[in-house]
Amino acid sequence: MVTPLRGRDELDLAGLERLIEHILAGGVGGLFILGTTGEGPSLSYQLRRELIERTCRQVRGRVPVLVGITDTAFVESVNLARHAATAGADALVIAPPYYFTEGQPELEEYVDHLVAELPLPLFLYNAPMNTKVPYGLGAVRRAMDKPQVIGLKDSSRDMNYFRQVVGLLKHRPDWSLLIGPEELLAEGVLAGGHGGVPGGANLFPRLYVQLCEAAHAGDVSRTKQLHAQVMRVSDSLYHIGRHPTAVIKGIKCALGCLRICDDFMAEPFHRFRDGERARVQSCLRELTAGVENCCASNAAC
Repeated sequence: MVTPLRGRDELDLAGLERLIEHILAGGVGGLFILGTTGEGPSLSYQLRRELIERTCRQVRGRVPVLVGITDTAFVESVNLARHAATAGADALVIAPPYYFTEGQPELEEYVDHLVAELPLPLFLYNAPMNTKVPYGLGAVRRAMDKPQVIGLKDSSRDMNYFRQVVGLLKHRPDWSLLIGPEELLAEGVLAGGHGGVPGGANLFPRLYVQLCEAAHAGDVSRTKQLHAQVMRVSDSLYHIGRHPTAVIKGIKCALGCLRICDDFMAEPFHRFRDGERARVQSCLRELTAGVENCCASNAAC
């Protein structure tokens, strides 16, 4: 979920409420806040705590709320985890600490020490493009021996790695294996994953829910149809900007165009300018019609 902002350290409260209801109306299985799309590491600790409280209060147990606690400081991750537990969150998500490059033995010990301090179940978040360090297969296998670690979100875009983790699930049949990049959602579920955490579900939640359902059911034809719509979203909306943040900017700008929430970005990034916003509006008109038609019918789309 994106984090609706009105300023550097101010939530868009009305937008947050509309966004949560919009996503839940699409039938999603949970909300993940303070992740990459949520600009989590760029937000103040005070704002992160406020977002956790308000999200949990509004969701009211309708779906699980997963909270990102990734930080460079071990103690701050633990502090945020405890706050999340008090607020009513269901699970925590953590990527390897960024900035310093830790070795795999150090990362494994980090997870050991962290789990001992956490009040909630934990998902590992493999995002090497942002952290420089992956959760290696050895670290994943070791984490599976800890009952409190309940799953992995993989955003590596490495399907060989993903399939290898699928092979490890025999050690923990209760684990949840989720894929991050929505362009790989269909492939990931068909390969044995359980679902995904697609940023595009901020906009079109029903599309991604139906894609997961079709893939789980083994309906390859329907999966291909829905996947084609996901790729239309990605190929158009996520390539309007020139920088790596184009994906988040595209999603936030589209939400702004739909009047769901403000599109303010956390520093050092800025929202799309007028020219880019006009392109988003044009894309959105075409995408919305195609997605709605595809989700409403089993016919070719």
